[in-house]
Amino acid sequence: MDRHRPLSRRRRLLSVLTAAALAVPGITALSSAARAADADLAKNGGFESGLDNWTCTAGSTVNSPVRTGSSALRATPAGNDYAQCSQTVTVKPDSQYTLSGYVRGSYVYLGASGTGTTDVSTWTQSATDWQQLTTTFRTGASTTKVTIYTHGWYGTGTYYADDLSLVGPGVDAGQPPAAPTGLTVGTVTSSTVALSWSAVTGATGYSVYRDGVKVQTADGPSTTVSGLSPSTAYSFQVAATNDAGESAKSATVTATTSAGSGGGSSDLPTHALVGYLHASFANGAGYTRMADVPDSWDVIDLAFGEPTSTTSGDIRFTRCPVTECPTAESDADFKAAIKAKQAAGKKVLISIGGQNGQVQLTTTAARDAFVSSVSKIIDTYGLDGLDIDFEGHSLSLDASDTNFKSPTTPVIVNLISALKTLKAKYGSKFVLSMAPETFFVQLGYQYYGTGKWGGQDPRAGAYLPVIHALRDDLTLLHVQDYNSGSITGLDNQYHSMGGADFHIAMTDMLLTGFPVAGDANNVFPPLRPDQIAIGMPASTNAGNGYVSPTEVNKTLDCLTKKTNCGSYATHGTWPALRGLMTWSINWDRYGSWEFSKNFDGYFG
Repeated sequence: MDRHRPLSRRRRLLSVLTAAALAVPGITALSSAARAADADLAKNGGFESGLDNWTCTAGSTVNSPVRTGSSALRATPAGNDYAQCSQTVTVKPDSQYTLSGYVRGSYVYLGASGTGTTDVSTWTQSATDWQQLTTTFRTGASTTKVTIYTHGWYGTGTYYADDLSLVGPGVDAGQPPAAPTGLTVGTVTSSTVALSWSAVTGATGYSVYRDGVKVQTADGPSTTVSGLSPSTAYSFQVAATNDAGESAKSATVTATTSAGSGGGSSDLPTHALVGYLHASFANGAGYTRMADVPDSWDVIDLAFGEPTSTTSGDIRFTRCPVTECPTAESDADFKAAIKAKQAAGKKVLISIGGQNGQVQLTTTAARDAFVSSVSKIIDTYGLDGLDIDFEGHSLSLDASDTNFKSPTTPVIVNLISALKTLKAKYGSKFVLSMAPETFFVQLGYQYYGTGKWGGQDPRAGAYLPVIHALRDDLTLLHVQDYNSGSITGLDNQYHSMGGADFHIAMTDMLLTGFPVAGDANNVFPPLRPDQIAIGMPASTNAGNGYVSPTEVNKTLDCLTKKTNCGSYATHGTWPALRGLMTWSINWDRYGSWEFSKNFDGYFG
């Protein structure tokens, strides 16, 4: 189908009107010539050639839904990114242009910037089917380039766009340049790849493609692509550009980023010990002052920040009162002890949730309150990051939410958005960890939500979409391998708490990946070993599932050396496994530091 057929009808109508207008005094043939020169200057406005000519922060092309042709743009805002796709177009100065396009979704925008006069945009709050957006502008007296764009809005879900056009006086720009040659990979790090190529005659710039998607532009014949994931293979191409358009792409080169150390925190030790410190409550383990936490602990999670109500999103952290914890230090001493730990290279996080702290971010207002209140806690105490310890019914799936890669349940979508916003706010050094129970993760191998598997608990596997969406931002995942029922491993055998096999089987699933609910087309990809710390109780008092130091060491031997394994056959060997997490520092102190001393002894 000719996607520009409606435009042709418009032009015929303009020709008739122009011919009639010539009979009117003061209307000359010049206006007719100007109209005749109008053209659609947007390239690949129907996305029939993928994302060619567009620069997108997120998005891809899909075959359904489409308005015309066989492709359309699909993009999903996440965190502080509203999934913009833009294109810079060559225009004539002091000329009138009409920008038009068809969109569907909630809060979809179409606009133009750099017009030299007044930048314009138009939007729709909700388009359940294709809806046309149109706006006009006049270029400035010296404007030769304008950027047109479409985007969604924060946390409002997926949008679609098709048949984007910019109609107005065209510019004879000659021919696009030749394709670049000599593309070469330079320095590679855990998050960047340097590229260089031979300069192209007549090129005014270059487009850089990663895995077939245009990700950035360059003024000269070299650039560094950033924001990459560690231990990941990428392919790259470049194309030369000028006012006439874009050349064919260069030959492809590939590069694999280095391992890095996970989640943007580059200064954790190779093997780390994570522990929770009872900072807001008292129990049989007794109170432990921050200054009295031994140097064994590399990450200290303050337990807990809790919500003022289940659905408010407002989180408060209140230190244990002296009536319950008579040996508690003052607030000033507590903050000073945190600074001392950080000076010694330790990380101190606020942990949100816990057994009694249900947090359900059911609305965007709750999401925003969560971001604001958690930020206040982090800033007040000068913390290094955030641990998500949502339990109970904080995360459960809607019946229709059957694909962990594209979640639709509001409490999950809003949590992902909130965590991405916090990560963006505090930068690459922000430590993000999660402590789900096996029920929320590994049980997804058997069940995922309620929509497909006969009414199983909607919490089964409910952490999977959160972990997957944040896998590039996640510093540590320490699943609670305790207080759990029997779980099926990748050997299709049930594994129960109390021995090394359970920890080996549960951890192997994370490092190998697994089909969700047995669906071979819906596979949860493996996480990096440097992101994994195995969660264990510090003592028999701390929770069900305690294992002796001997069983702890068997677990580490099997996973990092493939020795001392039991009945479960692992799918690999992971010497870079980050370490262990325990509940809790207080209970370890109660047990004469058995857990931390064993960790120190094992890793030297």
